[in-house]
Amino acid sequence: MTYPNTLPAVFLSRPNRFVAQVLLEGAEVTVHVKNTGRCRELLIPGVRVWLTKSGNPKRKTAYDLIAVEKGARLINLDAQAPNAVFAQWAQAGHFIPGLDSLKAEQTFGDSRFDFSWTAGKRRGFVEVKGVTLEEDGTVYFPDAPTQRGVKHLRGLMDCLSQGYEAAVCFIVQMEGVDFFSPNDRTHPAFGDALREAAKAGVQILALDCTVKENAITARAPVALRLSSPGSEP
Repeated sequence: MTYPNTLPAVFLSRPNRFVAQVLLEGAEVTVHVKNTGRCRELLIPGVRVWLTKSGNPKRKTAYDLIAVEKGARLINLDAQAPNAVFAQWAQAGHFIPGLDSLKAEQTFGDSRFDFSWTAGKRRGFVEVKGVTLEEDGTVYFPDAPTQRGVKHLRGLMDCLSQGYEAAVCFIVQMEGVDFFSPNDRTHPAFGDALREAAKAGVQILALDCTVKENAITARAPVALRLSSPGSEP
């Protein structure tokens, strides 16, 4: 996916999870942050960020913060991007051979998943998660406890029991990482649920992305490390 009208700024502060103060062309400006996650290790005063200008003149904020530089790495922060990235990747034939349909925001039981799909007689559900937390080449999800994420994994296992296929795809919003792991330090229950889902037959995918100032595109699979801390490798 691509963004129009992008330009650089300097991050100053984040008064709340929805907005940030940035220095744009010498002036302090309030911008919308397209990610309600913590992002504390990324949004540090003085770092370079990238904005896209809204085309809606009635908005309170004229710009969205969509990416941040972490050293030499550019990380996309747009929480809406992972679904669009997955859809483009799947529709290009990289997910299920012979994909007939891919429908967004589909309900099964008491869960609402990001996508349902069909391919001939096959049918399934996919939940997509964006990943922005990186440490020493390994990326982790979640960056904060997510009971909703655990519920989605339980729901995917229910799909399997009803004859559907099920997958969770972690879209890593950066390039060139080594491994994906559940963040057991932050939310061990999510890690346990992810390992249970994998054992039950839920497909676990992780894809890194080519990230530019004005674009993000799925690039390549990322190796998985799902084992819990202290377990045998």
